[in-house]
Amino acid sequence: MVAIVKSGLGYGYASVIWTLAISFSAGAIADSRSESELANLVLQDCGSCHGMTLKGGLGPALRPENLEQRSVDAIAAIIREGVPKTAMPPWKPLLTPEEIEWISQQLKTGSLVSN
Repeated sequence: MVAIVKSGLGYGYASVIWTLAISFSAGAIADSRSESELANLVLQDCGSCHGMTLKGGLGPALRPENLEQRSVDAIAAIIREGVPKTAMPPWKPLLTPEEIEWISQQLKTGSLVSN
């Protein structure tokens, strides 16, 4: 170990490990949004097309009564993959699978909508 440090390789390894540690911790922070941040994302970003109260607009309504025929998995697939040839983009590059699942559950139950 002393030989590695004296040759300068130890510092190289240490800097690589430090860089990886910072990258992973920054990624973990960026990937873990709070429920309130996700709710805000739905109301702001999704609401820009689906209406600020999710009653519809450019995109269809996202209220429980409008989603009765869709399973949570089907809603998640739409969020994840988007809808080709429409304005609905895929959110897979921006949201984790857990975040997509949480949003899908909230839309299905109506937890994010106000009357």
